[in-house]
Amino acid sequence: MKQPGFFDVEERLARLSGLGDQLEALSRTVDFEAFRPDLDKALAYSDGSKGGRPPFDPVLMFKILVIQTLNNLSDERTEYPINDRLSFMRFLGLALSDRVPDARTVWLFRERLTRAGAIQKLFERFDAILRNAGYLPMSGQILDATLVVAPKQRNTNGEKADLREGRIPGGCEDKPAKLSHKDRHARWTLKFTTAKRQEDGTLPSTDLAIPFLGYKSHVSIDRKFRLIRKWKATDAAASDGVRLREGLLDKTNTASSVWADTAYRSKANEAFMEKKGFVSKVHRKKPHLKPMPRPIQRSNARKSVIRSRVERVFADQKSQTGLFVRTVGLTRATMRIGLANIVYNMRRFLFLERLNAAA
Repeated sequence: MKQPGFFDVEERLARLSGLGDQLEALSRTVDFEAFRPDLDKALAYSDGSKGGRPPFDPVLMFKILVIQTLNNLSDERTEYPINDRLSFMRFLGLALSDRVPDARTVWLFRERLTRAGAIQKLFERFDAILRNAGYLPMSGQILDATLVVAPKQRNTNGEKADLREGRIPGGCEDKPAKLSHKDRHARWTLKFTTAKRQEDGTLPSTDLAIPFLGYKSHVSIDRKFRLIRKWKATDAAASDGVRLREGLLDKTNTASSVWADTAYRSKANEAFMEKKGFVSKVHRKKPHLKPMPRPIQRSNARKSVIRSRVERVFADQKSQTGLFVRTVGLTRATMRIGLANIVYNMRRFLFLERLNAAA
């Protein structure tokens, strides 16, 4: 092995740039300093007059959360690749001799943001950046939801009954350590999927129902740029349609059309959208025990061409960043889902900027 040269690190970073470093492009495109006011307000660090080691820079720590989300890293796994990868160090602005936050520091930082409820403010901050860059919500909006898996709980039948009723599981009242490991908000639901064709070419009479424990991510994207504009996190058993009336619709969109699947079709939702000035493009349901009328079938097919674009958002989040919840409780799950939505918008922003530069 030859002796390391004085410019070896710079040459290796230049090589990474030539190969297309996504983090470098992200750092160049996104103004992370814009998040500092919201981070400072949420963290509420002391002025240091009482002494002690000063905290890590909030923007640096927020960038670490972005790296975690992009690469689906746990807190314990985060410290090693930051020390190991030059691309990570460059993105964070760290030199080889700089101190790197450990797993506990990363957890405490995210926990402090979670308890302050800062994720919505951070999401709105980046949405303002997108709007200032010219990416206004346009051409209508598309609503949908996806299930987000959470760790399975080992509960007794009595504990399950208590959780369903919203009570603290029996025997945990005086055991805070045990209670902290009980996810009282994740719920079981059934995920229906089309049954696969058999070897003889026939189809089963019923679809498959897969039990699922976790949470649900509800989003509203704009049709033009496919950026997430509104979002909400709930337990997995929550109704999709009800969420439409709970702040998922974006009134600032330049068009009034709303696309969604049949889960959002109800008299209450139709009346709500009409009252608020939205035009419903929601799929119509098949009549019970009757064939789907041809005009409605053709109308749904036309709507599906547009509505299906939201599926790509969830596919990107789950394939690229591995969207699932490692934590316990709805509050922390909301933080995880919110971070995934911010990172998706960052990656989409980077793609749109490249597209405009090439045009």
